[in-house]
Amino acid sequence: MAKGFPYADLPEFLTALERDGDLRRITAPVDPALEISEITQRVVRAGGPALLFENPTRGDMPVAMNLFGNVDRMAKALGVGHLDEIGARIGDLIKPDLPIGWSGIRDGLGKLMQLKSLPPKKTRSAPCQEVVYKGDKVDLNRLPGLVTWPGDGGIFHNYGLTHTRHPETGKRNLGLYRLQQHDHRTLGMHWQIHKDSTAHHAVAERRGERLPVAIAFGCDPVVSYAASAPLPGDIDEYLFAGFLRGQRVEMVDCLTVPLQVPANAQVVLEGYVEPGERLPEGPFGDHTGFYTPVEPFPVLHVETMTTQRNPIYHSIITSRPPQEDLGLGKATERIFKPLIKLMIPDIVDMNMPEPGVFHNALVVSIRKRYPKHAQKVMNAIWGLHLLSLTKLIVVVDEDCDVQDLREVAFRAFGNVDYKHDLLLTEGPVDHLDHASYQQFWGGKAGIDATAKLVTEGYTRGWPEMTVMSPDIVAKVDKRWSEFGL
Repeated sequence: MAKGFPYADLPEFLTALERDGDLRRITAPVDPALEISEITQRVVRAGGPALLFENPTRGDMPVAMNLFGNVDRMAKALGVGHLDEIGARIGDLIKPDLPIGWSGIRDGLGKLMQLKSLPPKKTRSAPCQEVVYKGDKVDLNRLPGLVTWPGDGGIFHNYGLTHTRHPETGKRNLGLYRLQQHDHRTLGMHWQIHKDSTAHHAVAERRGERLPVAIAFGCDPVVSYAASAPLPGDIDEYLFAGFLRGQRVEMVDCLTVPLQVPANAQVVLEGYVEPGERLPEGPFGDHTGFYTPVEPFPVLHVETMTTQRNPIYHSIITSRPPQEDLGLGKATERIFKPLIKLMIPDIVDMNMPEPGVFHNALVVSIRKRYPKHAQKVMNAIWGLHLLSLTKLIVVVDEDCDVQDLREVAFRAFGNVDYKHDLLLTEGPVDHLDHASYQQFWGGKAGIDATAKLVTEGYTRGWPEMTVMSPDIVAKVDKRWSEFGL
């Protein structure tokens, strides 16, 4: 594949990974209950390749794992040499006269979609519908869904791309939500409170209507990423995928629900969520590293399953880092940085640290210009879409490499007088957050680790940091081989 040209489907991506020595086929029988999880986690933590389990002991198809397990593989999945290339494309297209604020990011994305994206292309027939199971022929046990942790509430499908439409506006949403298999034809829909599909379902319930749902497994890697991207609700994920690909996403009508899915998906489930119906869902070992509790969630009744003739099932492991979702998180960080800087021009760079599991921590650097500038940036971040869920913000000066957490820690541990430089507040937190004393909201902190100004009340005179002179650094670099080190 030439750089920048999208993979047509999941098998093409796997072939490219294997050609590059970045895929391992496992032919030995492996149990999807816990064994695949343990093997995959060992490989992820060793920085190892993508995996294809060819003989799972349950299910009718191979299991692809660790497809996005590091930054390089994630860049390859999106057709670029480095994730910053996509952010640079976005930055080049954003006009400086766009309004600042939430309307700015929405308008910025909207202009990108209009200028550079290709709308999905509809087709009449598709590989994802080569084999069709309807009614009593549907059996979710054909899918080698995983039991990831011993305390999990059963089989979960962790990379199903869920499609819904707003019952009144018709606006489509593509989301990535875990799916608990209750039996051979029903799934628990873990729609968290802040998610768009939750809003679609709420409208359907208010109208007394059942909500059509389609779930696609094993899509091409760009579409699979787009489902995880934190887009505003009025930006279509398939337009965004078209922008990333530079090529239309081919879609096909579902057979029994009024929705469209990617034509090259490996497996598609079609069905309905009935108004008012809930079943206990969980527990589940989530990306927080803890089990989330049992809660009532809506239920999908699967009426139709379609597959390719020789499908491949795609899943992912979630738990405390390091895990495969590092690649997804870093892609979001680098792709959306220009749009976040549009909203908050003060930001020079940003890092969503892997140990912070998305919502727990954010490090930003700024070019400090006035008193309490860092606190202004903190409050702006807490007002920005899903960044509003961030629990800890660390603000450093622009000469600090935010990707170097050792350097960040040096600033945060040493540059702070907590009586003056710690901002405490409260607000919304992630649905899955277990530390907040109340679900959905809790305490937050901002740490100002910048050099302090006289105008902030620091009258002692901020000291100069010890840095070696550049000519000595260059001289030692030149002579390094002489020292036998």
